[in-house]
Amino acid sequence: MMQTLAALRDGFGSALTSVHLAWALAGVTLGTAVGVLPGIGPALTVALLLPVTFTLDPTSAFIMFGGIYYGAMYGGSTTSILLNTPGETSSIATAIDGYVMARQGRAAAALTTAAVGSFVAGTLATVALTFFSPPLASLALRFGPAEYFALTIVSFATVSTLLGGSLLRGLFSLFLGLALGLVGIDQLTGDARFSFGIPQLLDGIDVLILVIGLFAVGETMYQAWRYGRDDTSDVPPQRLTGMSREDWRRSWKPWLRGTAIGFPLGVLPCGGSVIPTFLSYTIEKRLSREPERFGHGAIEGVAGPEAANNAAAAGVLVPLLTLGLPSSATAAVMLAAFQQYGLQPGPLLFASRPDLVWTLVASLYIGNVMLLVLNLPLVGLWARVMLVPRPLLFGGILVLASVGAYSLNRSILDLILLFIVGGVGCTMRMYDIPLVPAVLGLVLGPLAELQFRRALAISEGNAAVFVTHPISAVLIGTAVIVLLMPWFLRRWRPSALEAAG
Repeated sequence: MMQTLAALRDGFGSALTSVHLAWALAGVTLGTAVGVLPGIGPALTVALLLPVTFTLDPTSAFIMFGGIYYGAMYGGSTTSILLNTPGETSSIATAIDGYVMARQGRAAAALTTAAVGSFVAGTLATVALTFFSPPLASLALRFGPAEYFALTIVSFATVSTLLGGSLLRGLFSLFLGLALGLVGIDQLTGDARFSFGIPQLLDGIDVLILVIGLFAVGETMYQAWRYGRDDTSDVPPQRLTGMSREDWRRSWKPWLRGTAIGFPLGVLPCGGSVIPTFLSYTIEKRLSREPERFGHGAIEGVAGPEAANNAAAAGVLVPLLTLGLPSSATAAVMLAAFQQYGLQPGPLLFASRPDLVWTLVASLYIGNVMLLVLNLPLVGLWARVMLVPRPLLFGGILVLASVGAYSLNRSILDLILLFIVGGVGCTMRMYDIPLVPAVLGLVLGPLAELQFRRALAISEGNAAVFVTHPISAVLIGTAVIVLLMPWFLRRWRPSALEAAG
């Protein structure tokens, strides 16, 4: 403990120099800016900046990369809340209630709880990164293919059951996403599946096309369909004062729970921040005394996922720094950056370059403070976006979505898919079918399939491997309970009412 504190003190001594503070501020500002753009996430930003930073020393470069990483994780929440356009898949859960709050005139409160939650979770998770990296990394090593598959099944079950309102609608949306995830080249055999002879589909459907199409284009089409039919949908005047006392009371527990969920799951290579954010949302809904508020502007539905998102971002750095194992796209790019500088992350890195490691960790604390100072004063300014007339606002969203989708691969096919998916999203909104399970199916479906087939290959086709491994068995049991819980509750409530009568 004392040795760790001494090393962290030395790290702060290096990170608090004017040069390193400038690189941290540049990274946080740039990360926040790109986080609000659909299609451009932290992984792409770090990859694009790699050649630019070759003239920097490794410490300055990684301080900047850390700032970009944390800033982009927060930045995605801004457009999720204001425009229902997640910049990253990890911001999808934030959009569920955050966008409704913005439509209710409470954009400032949603943005404030996102900013403060990101700061609280990021700071606590960085403390955990400092002191608990080796134990958590050893726990991650105990997860094999069967455990990863079981973890994705838990995620599928919780999202389909608790977000759909109706289990049938939730499962329909999930299986739509799973079907889309089958498009492309089989990861194990190399065979093309459902590509219909179109070369661009061999890489599969980009998840950001689905996210932008369902949420941004689908919302635009839906609002155009409703325009003139429902006069009550106009956005009320925005309250620009941030969070009320009641909002603070409702938010602090979700911040802490989101941190406790996000950090350990971020350590595991199970989809980055996607599973923790959705799991946090469903847990907050389950724990709430008023679950019917979720989906209709519950501030807990913003506070929990945003905290889980930033805590998972810190958790991803644990296996990268201690084992040299990347568990997200951004971590993989940062691993390439380490190697470009002739460094190999892992236990030896702590011995060979402790100055680099502990300066990077210290800069994460500093970056969190910078994020809060940078974004809180802008909350009122961002909230004014909701005062723009709806035709202009949604026209701008459509342009932004189209540019973001085209910039991914510079492909006309991506634009065609974008508007097809947008039409599907609009139809799903009209029939009250949830969008989130479809996205989760596309994001985690390929991972679930790959781990399922690997587990069967290792066990020589014995499906009992999923229930004979203790961790896997517990996770699958949890998924079954989650799926059956609504049925039991429906049967239990009438009997309880009859007994009370």
